[in-house]
Amino acid sequence: MIDLGNATPFAQGGNRKCFIHPQDSSKCIKVIDQESYSNRLKNLPWHKKIRGKMSFNDNHEEAKGYQQKSLKNIDQSSWKHIAKYFGFIETNMGEGLVTELIKNEGEIAGTLEDYLFKFGLTEEIKKSIHVFEKWLLDNLILTKNIIPHNLVIKKDSNELVIKIIDGIGSKAFIPLPEYFNFFAKRYVKRRIELMWSRINWDLSGRKGGWK
Repeated sequence: MIDLGNATPFAQGGNRKCFIHPQDSSKCIKVIDQESYSNRLKNLPWHKKIRGKMSFNDNHEEAKGYQQKSLKNIDQSSWKHIAKYFGFIETNMGEGLVTELIKNEGEIAGTLEDYLFKFGLTEEIKKSIHVFEKWLLDNLILTKNIIPHNLVIKKDSNELVIKIIDGIGSKAFIPLPEYFNFFAKRYVKRRIELMWSRINWDLSGRKGGWK
């Protein structure tokens, strides 16, 4: 069992905390914030409760996303734009999901959101985003809504490489994209449209809605 009792999370979302793996600093451990998770389950509308509580466990949903056929079929070199997945381990804070921790020169990689707020939509980062979206379409990678703070920037030689670290898997209520390429392509194109909508919303000062 991994003891995270004395560890400080380097990132925290609405339902999870992310820690550097104490035995391997090239990996991170994501654990469910049990208090937030319990409150989330309590506040679900009745029609969502019938789906079962594990449907709202972000770790299990992410693990399910990594099992999608597109990630099983593509060559390992095509993992260039996604954090690698290493499965589950037991921690003193509950079950932890282990993934690659993206770094630049020993430091945790910054997010696309941070980059956009600091530098704006530069030609360099625009090119990197286009390469990322081409990878999504070419491999039909299913994601939830692609948010800039769930993307990090890896400095690779003379290029900036976008990597997705959260939000893997389909959010389609009827899972047709998981089984049919026709629906997968439509689904991925829609995620890309929404990604750009969110980027433009962030850059506009977040006025109004972004969907």
